[in-house]
Amino acid sequence: MITLYVNSNYGNDNAQGSQTAPLKTLTCALKLTQKGTIIQLSPGIYNEEMGEIFPLIIPEGVIIQGDENNRGKEIQVIGSGEYISPIFKQQFVTILITGLGEVRGVTIINPHQKGTGIWIESTNPFIAHNTLINCGREGIFVTGNSKAIIENNVFEDNGSSGIFLVRNAKGELRHNLCQNTGYGIAMTDDTAPLLADNQLLDNRVGIHLLRNAKPVLRRNLMEHNQNGGLIIAGEAQPDLGNIQDPAGNIFKNNANIDLKNKTKFTIVSVGNDLNPTKIEGNVEFLGTTVNTIWVKGPALFIDIAGHWAEIFINTLVNDHLISGFPDGTFRPEGKLTRAEYATLIAKTFDLPRQVGSYGNYFKDLDSDFYAQTAIQKTAEMGFISGYPDYTFRPNQPLTRIQALVSLVNGLGLTGSNPHILTIFSDRAEIPSYAMQKVAIATQRNLVVNYPDLTKLNPNQDITRGEMVVFLYQALVATGKYSAITSPYIVNLSSTIPSFSDIKNHWAEEFIRRLADLDLIRGFNDGSFQPDQPINRGQYANLIAQIFNPSPLRPSTKFFDVAEDFWGLSGILKAYQGGFLTGFPDQTFHPEQNLRKVNLIVSLAQGLALPIGEESSLEIYQDYEDIPPYALGAIAAATQAGIIVNHPSSNLLQPKKEVTRAEAIAMIYQGLVYQQKAIAINSPYLVS
Repeated sequence: MITLYVNSNYGNDNAQGSQTAPLKTLTCALKLTQKGTIIQLSPGIYNEEMGEIFPLIIPEGVIIQGDENNRGKEIQVIGSGEYISPIFKQQFVTILITGLGEVRGVTIINPHQKGTGIWIESTNPFIAHNTLINCGREGIFVTGNSKAIIENNVFEDNGSSGIFLVRNAKGELRHNLCQNTGYGIAMTDDTAPLLADNQLLDNRVGIHLLRNAKPVLRRNLMEHNQNGGLIIAGEAQPDLGNIQDPAGNIFKNNANIDLKNKTKFTIVSVGNDLNPTKIEGNVEFLGTTVNTIWVKGPALFIDIAGHWAEIFINTLVNDHLISGFPDGTFRPEGKLTRAEYATLIAKTFDLPRQVGSYGNYFKDLDSDFYAQTAIQKTAEMGFISGYPDYTFRPNQPLTRIQALVSLVNGLGLTGSNPHILTIFSDRAEIPSYAMQKVAIATQRNLVVNYPDLTKLNPNQDITRGEMVVFLYQALVATGKYSAITSPYIVNLSSTIPSFSDIKNHWAEEFIRRLADLDLIRGFNDGSFQPDQPINRGQYANLIAQIFNPSPLRPSTKFFDVAEDFWGLSGILKAYQGGFLTGFPDQTFHPEQNLRKVNLIVSLAQGLALPIGEESSLEIYQDYEDIPPYALGAIAAATQAGIIVNHPSSNLLQPKKEVTRAEAIAMIYQGLVYQQKAIAINSPYLVS
């Protein structure tokens, strides 16, 4: 996955699009994308004056990422461009999504009189944590056979509608706030989406249904709307609950009427907070109203607004992994007991049980204890264990270090290096048994430190808010959730040391990562000299330091490497580990500059890469320059993702002298292949 960085204030469209050399316009970034690309926007205004061309067209599988914590408050995309819709002809659109794209954490404004913020036509995108305001017509228009997921967005002061769905649109609308507009949500034709946990406030009409619309409405709040909370017309038939599934919608304080049924049908209402005196048309009430907070109204909490973990809490609440308290609070600063933690883990994960676990044998748990089953399951999955005296101590608070060790153990995460822990100012407080586990958790971005990134506070009791974010990051690490941007997630790339001459260098991130692990060093003047050639002696010592290979063959003696040569031990270790050999005359030539073909062959041999298909070499423009003896090794390295080519990924240049930067980049890819390092998004990787 590639990340392109864009900064409208300081970027340059001739730059690489890296974090240190961002592009200037979203327009330019979109031209450089491929499926899976993330475009990370910095705070700023993105409009025509800054070089944007509208509509901005989001290709298949591309993610626009702003700041989800504040719904893109400081990232404003403002503009309008003509789009010819196959169904509706000429339209004026800010953003057009053409496939399974995503837009997260952005403010979108379309000032055109008939302007639409986001146009979705027969595609299935994910739109979350954005602000759509002051659009001339509507915030989002959904048509065709779309099954969009639109959640946790704010729609405010749009001319006609917050969200308008037509034709056969379905999908899900969850946790959105629509206010101060014409129709909060409008639907017509044969639309049939799920509307859940939305707030429709201070509009002319909260929800307006026409023609054959058949949405499912659950736990929505319609309040202070001028002409009605819900208006049903034409042949529309909303699902307002049934005996097995009460709807839990709240209608209150709407100026004229809460619900108006203008159809010939009788609408059935089950479990809604709906005043019969503020209804027009045929409505039949069935069953009894359930009066718990969990059934009625949006699943929001009164004590998390503005909390640093708010977005993580809302996301997991939306997916029913966590819940709050009956008084409408979440208590994000409250402590979490070991029993509560086990309950949370058991609900979130369903992993294979480990043979020989002793979840059944905690002597301080009665069979009727509320969390006994969850504790047993969590123990059997490997997340938790008891104390040496066979107690579990369920009511004891969980510490931050216990949570991190538990997640690493339960998920079977591996890799990393304890040197990573130097980024924490209080690393001396980490218990010795947890050092490796915390290093792994840090490498996998599980560690979240609020308010100080450098303070781990390992032995502090974990709060409910912290645990939610730890859990969310664990779901990201296992590929189940997409990452959410937060300034409190410990990211190694933002904490590692730098050299004086690598800023904006194409290999900067590779060099930084290995420097953070204390596996490489620069020169005494603070430089790294990334573009200088590397000789065989220097390379051998890098191999010895970074891979620390086990010996596969006896040591030897090279006639041209003296006993007091500075790099003798590294040369011998690389030789014994199978990465390098000498020459037929029993020499090593340590001062001879390494060529790229020799580097790749060395890594293929030392890492014991599986034999590759030589047909894979056709991706290189200059594959005919590859020496015959190296074809198999380079094919193996290509298929293993080892090769990094700068300045062009499909130009191998096998006979050129390799630079220090090129050697570091490909050695790093060797660690990625061994699953000892996290992959880096680079346009120069050969895939």
